[in-house]
Amino acid sequence: MSSRIHHPGLRSKVMSAAEAAAINQHGTTVGMSGFTGSGYPKAVPMALAERAKELHARGEEFRINLHTGASTSAEMDGALAEADAVALRTPFQSDPTMRAKINAGAIEYIDTHLSHLAQTVWNGFYGPMTTAVIEVSGIREDGRLVPSSSVGNNKSWIDLADQVILEVNSWQSEDLEGLHDVYYGTALPPHRTPIMLTHPADRIGETYLRCDPAKVVAVVETHAPDRNSPFKPADADSIAIAQHLVEFFEHEVAQGRYDERLLPLQSGVGNIANAVMSELVKSRFTGLSAFTEVVQDGMLDALDSGTLATASATAFSLSTEAAERFNDNAAKYRDKLILRTQEISNHPELVRRLGILAMNGMLEADLYGNVNSTHLMGTKMMNGLGGSGDFARNAFTSFFLTPSTAKGGDISCIVPMVSHVDHTEHDVSIIVTEQGLAVLRRRLQGVLVARRWVMIDYDIRRDLLEAATAVTPGLESPTVSPLRDETMVAVRSMVRKPDANRVMDELYALGARGILISAIHAIRL
Repeated sequence: MSSRIHHPGLRSKVMSAAEAAAINQHGTTVGMSGFTGSGYPKAVPMALAERAKELHARGEEFRINLHTGASTSAEMDGALAEADAVALRTPFQSDPTMRAKINAGAIEYIDTHLSHLAQTVWNGFYGPMTTAVIEVSGIREDGRLVPSSSVGNNKSWIDLADQVILEVNSWQSEDLEGLHDVYYGTALPPHRTPIMLTHPADRIGETYLRCDPAKVVAVVETHAPDRNSPFKPADADSIAIAQHLVEFFEHEVAQGRYDERLLPLQSGVGNIANAVMSELVKSRFTGLSAFTEVVQDGMLDALDSGTLATASATAFSLSTEAAERFNDNAAKYRDKLILRTQEISNHPELVRRLGILAMNGMLEADLYGNVNSTHLMGTKMMNGLGGSGDFARNAFTSFFLTPSTAKGGDISCIVPMVSHVDHTEHDVSIIVTEQGLAVLRRRLQGVLVARRWVMIDYDIRRDLLEAATAVTPGLESPTVSPLRDETMVAVRSMVRKPDANRVMDELYALGARGILISAIHAIRL
């Protein structure tokens, strides 16, 4: 297997996963690769879990603080959680065992924006990073590393860690080489400079990860696939949600708000996101671009069909079949696909400047437009915020997607008030269920329109009604209500705010009395 390791000095550091795991001590902070089940180390975490079990059986403590890119797999998060080997976990997880331990208080969990974690660790807020455990697909003669199927925070973990353990996974296609764009221009304030990326297809970094060979303390060879989870066939709800989105895109193009090639797309992880891409493949749209976190099956299909011309992400999240298809054809995707660090894929300034159409899942939304992405019943953590906040607040249009009910219809996903707020109504543009779209920007439009009008109420004799309503015609027609005195009526009508005083004077001169002016806070025309 050593054919993937071309640096002589690093070839001499090849050892077993158990030997590499023994390097890690209790209480240290470890940064591992991995993002949505791709590019995570396959062997060392399981060996660490076994080491923890052995030490615990002898009455010795062994727990680490664990930082990753995002979620990983049962062989990593699950095994370490089961072995009680994790004291602290950031920034996102999806493993059932890890989730249960977090909700039980056995593991501390810090839920944070994916774009924020690297800078937070760079600032030293979590203490020094002792070890980085990083999967790569190869090591070059000069020691540079060929990244694997995710980049995530790998660049930062390698730079920050005192020592590095490399897993070289020969299952990953050798044709991954050339697919990546690792940007080394990030810095902490006040030393930041503009990021010169103006289109999702731009390459602004390097093909390889830099790593001082002297920092590498172990190299472990593996041959194991990523957590390639199958996608369920799109159900009726997912298809309906996707169709509503495509229809909305068509409408926005017709209104001149989107270009024929839309704007760069971002979609979250899961069956609904996959269904959206599948419906786009069936649509008339071609030559689109994506600036997102993950490439799923549907996005790979869109690249194959020409619906997508290019896609920029930080990781794959493919089914077994799609992963095999990618591995067999990786070379042809190098001109269409770019994998970046998550500091760039999720960068709020880039999201804002590129004008992203952000489509993310949620647990529930309320009648005000607030969205809960993370907590069940307000108290129990599901997976975490992930990158949804990076995109939602800064997107050109921010969509949140969910079926209208959960648990077979027993639980409504649209509630009077969410139990936990991750995204306020100010960060949410459109909520989409299988029932349709709720366009929250109409509320903003309603407020703006309302500011230009007031409501006027007055009493007037019936024989003067025609003259009075000529002064107050309203938008369509005034409301006229009878009074106890049959010779009188009450009139209610909208009046433009600048005309209010003049209208009051004219009505009074006609004989109207009890003239009231009241504000309108919102209106839907």
